[in-house]
Amino acid sequence: MTDEITGRVLVVEDEAALARLLQVELGASGFEVMLAGDGETALTAALAEPPDLILADVMMPRMDGFELIRRLRADPRTEDVSIIMLTARGLKADKLEGLTAGADDYLTKPFDNEELVTRVRGVLRRARHLRSQSPLTGLPGNARIEDEIDARITSREPFAVLYLDLDHFKVFSDRYGFLRGDEALRATGLLIREAVRRVAGTRAFVGHIGGDDFVVLAAPEDVEPVSREVFARFAELAPTLYDPQDAARGFIDAEDRQGRSGRFPLLTISIGVASTAVRGLTHRAEAVAIATEMKALAKRTPGSRLEVDRRSGDPGSGPQARAGTEA
Repeated sequence: MTDEITGRVLVVEDEAALARLLQVELGASGFEVMLAGDGETALTAALAEPPDLILADVMMPRMDGFELIRRLRADPRTEDVSIIMLTARGLKADKLEGLTAGADDYLTKPFDNEELVTRVRGVLRRARHLRSQSPLTGLPGNARIEDEIDARITSREPFAVLYLDLDHFKVFSDRYGFLRGDEALRATGLLIREAVRRVAGTRAFVGHIGGDDFVVLAAPEDVEPVSREVFARFAELAPTLYDPQDAARGFIDAEDRQGRSGRFPLLTISIGVASTAVRGLTHRAEAVAIATEMKALAKRTPGSRLEVDRRSGDPGSGPQARAGTEA
């Protein structure tokens, strides 16, 4: 299968013949390649229009590769750009200095052209993977979630989309502050991942949409066991997130999103599900829309609740064909 990892590469090399060779080789592999003959020129070009990856020689006039890497990492515009260092000497000290300065990988001259392309794609793949993760929970983010749903649709394997949402999280976050809110989200993400792993193993996928919204992709037969495990674990976790007096009372006094004062129970989880067990799901947007609808339905009932879409998708099947399960 063709590797689709491509991007914009800035080659920083003062030997014109080698620079041209790198440009031709990477260009033939689908990369857009720019050239710079020294470190200062490369720094100016990268800051003006950050590339996806910089391939930089160590020994260059005006500014060597080590200094170039340090300056790139010190600037917010280029701190996340992938960098591969080219070194002619192959000395361990040079490699360590480059990696310490912030390089992601290194290549020793002379290098094999196939290895060059493989290394470039590998570094870009790792960078793309990291960018697709939620920085808060470390779980895969929206890009990975979309890819996973698309892959299941393409393979035509049976699957279900579980959309998990914390109830009363905004009230909790307003009461205890963003730091406590972030701690609650991290703990919830870990809980969901461990619960899913225990019930469904590695065949299931867990992602973090953002905020208090999470997604699980699992086999249809795993929906209810996974939900029960999540509900049970979260019932134990939720009280520990509150101050002892609030946990003991089982509620907090706060204002809702409309500014109305009231008593709000401890955090619970609502889960909405779209599944191929009852209808064919042919597009990611369709699966997400159904799971979102079911999640909204689950949130109408107090407490942790599961709502699974049971409609066949036929014109005669109505919204009454659903199933609800409480914690």
